[in-house]
Amino acid sequence: MTDHVRIFDTTLRDGEEAARINLNKEEKLQIARQLERLNVDIIEAGFPGGSEDDFKAVQAIAREIKGPVIAALCRTSEDDVRKAAEAIKDAEHPRIHVYIATSPIHMEYRLKMTKEEVLSEVRGAVTLARSFVEDVEFSAEDASRSEIPFLVEVFKTAIDCGATTLNIPDTVGYAQPHEFSAFIKEIIKGVNPPKNIIWSVHCHNDLGLAVANSLSAVRAGVRQIECTVNGIGERAGNASMEEIVMALNTRADLYDAKTDIETQKLYSTSKLVSRLTGMVVQRNKAIVGLNAFAHETGIHQHGMLCNRATYEIITPETVGAPAVEPPLSKHYSKTAFRSKTENLGYQLSDDMLDTASKLYKDLCVRKKYVSDDDIEALILDQVLSFTPEQRFTLKDFAVQVGTACKPTASVTLTCDGHDFTEAAVGNGPVDAVYSAVKKILKITPQLRGFQIGATSEHSDAMAETRVVITFKDIKAQGRGTSTDIIESSVRAYVDAINRLYDSAAAKEVKLND
Repeated sequence: MTDHVRIFDTTLRDGEEAARINLNKEEKLQIARQLERLNVDIIEAGFPGGSEDDFKAVQAIAREIKGPVIAALCRTSEDDVRKAAEAIKDAEHPRIHVYIATSPIHMEYRLKMTKEEVLSEVRGAVTLARSFVEDVEFSAEDASRSEIPFLVEVFKTAIDCGATTLNIPDTVGYAQPHEFSAFIKEIIKGVNPPKNIIWSVHCHNDLGLAVANSLSAVRAGVRQIECTVNGIGERAGNASMEEIVMALNTRADLYDAKTDIETQKLYSTSKLVSRLTGMVVQRNKAIVGLNAFAHETGIHQHGMLCNRATYEIITPETVGAPAVEPPLSKHYSKTAFRSKTENLGYQLSDDMLDTASKLYKDLCVRKKYVSDDDIEALILDQVLSFTPEQRFTLKDFAVQVGTACKPTASVTLTCDGHDFTEAAVGNGPVDAVYSAVKKILKITPQLRGFQIGATSEHSDAMAETRVVITFKDIKAQGRGTSTDIIESSVRAYVDAINRLYDSAAAKEVKLND
């Protein structure tokens, strides 16, 4: 048995399905580029059958990203399989990932299929997928609540039709580590597959056991783990990639298995995904949390001074967590600035680097201390073009607030070379500027998410705002940054509006009706 555990990253598919995450094509490409640098084995780029936007994102990733296998998820329907095949046809290493549920509860209530009908679906979909690509993966959704004899039959059918990777998902996080390991061993024994078959698991974190179950699966013979950066995903999320990688790395004596992940890029990858998705990483999160390598008590600090190994089983350098160092001076060289941005997880063209450099120097004039988080905020908000069509731009705004008056705002937006100005009152300054923007647009999107944070603990910190809006069943997210909280908020709202108009779904709908 090989000791290589393949990392199948599904941040862009299952991770993006988490509530209040809505990445566009350019954002997904930026994450995919970092996953390529991280050296993951497989990138599940998305679900092409889900929407036109998702199809285009998978297609773009397949055309650009080299090295990793690019996988597209699909159901067993012929249309789904054909869309997946079309989306990844230009990939250097394409994979079609077919799935169908196999548990009694799913077959009875959701699929409304018999066992024989499910087997027929597996035969048809895997055979069709295999006609397009050599690399086909099959997943038995909700496998951990399925009957072992039926799973064995399903997996044997998938192998006979051309699947070479077989995935055993714990879709609802129901399994326990000791039973999951035994469960997997019994399935492998029952299937008795040829040597070229790779077994995989995909564990959810509903009971907080996704990583533990994934690691127990490795000990049972599994050699592919499906996971996400920061553990994001449906409900309580997926198995966390960085935790799995570092557990295998740190306890190689126990698992006798390893990954090919460039661990020094784990921290920057975590930060990038957190910023683009708006999913904040908890401070005490293993491996990548802000407190992961913080030592507060005197006893711990004394131990660290004596020997770091007393309280650190992993060093910050191993995962690329930043050491305490002086901030970048405004008198830096272009080479130093490029190195800084790359270490933060961003690949910028020369023109983008020049723009970021100018913005950074301008910020140095306005602020005494400019942090790495400030630099990332500038890059994401004003350098990387995540919204291809800027239909509206913020020209000016003014807000009046006080304890004895109703908050009032006026906003000027530019569209097609013309300026439009409106004023409104609100329950607060942000509500007032948003009301003014809606007057200009003559549409009333619903605000579904509003999140604001600071890039540092200093009083002159940059404010980062992220909003999620919906209109006529179309969802869009926006991002804005500024040293002014209100400006950050209105920039995020206008960014979301631009994405709303730019989405493929919006092109089919007259938004102003």
